[in-house]
Amino acid sequence: MGIVNRRNAVLGWAVWNFGKRFAKKKAKGAVPSVDTETKRPNASATILAALAAVGGALMFWRKRGGDETPGP
Repeated sequence: MGIVNRRNAVLGWAVWNFGKRFAKKKAKGAVPSVDTETKRPNASATILAALAAVGGALMFWRKRGGDETPGP
């Protein structure tokens, strides 16, 4: 009897699906939501999105800037 069998595969699949569901629920609870009074996102969410956009642009710019090779 090996360690990889149908029973262990089903058990692993069930644990994986439960873990994904639990992680998604926990992540949704940690993210700041939309303010119900103003119908706008919270300031922390806006700041986080702006920082992520700036970081992505800098990473892209740095990657694109390294493609140039010096001439002879």
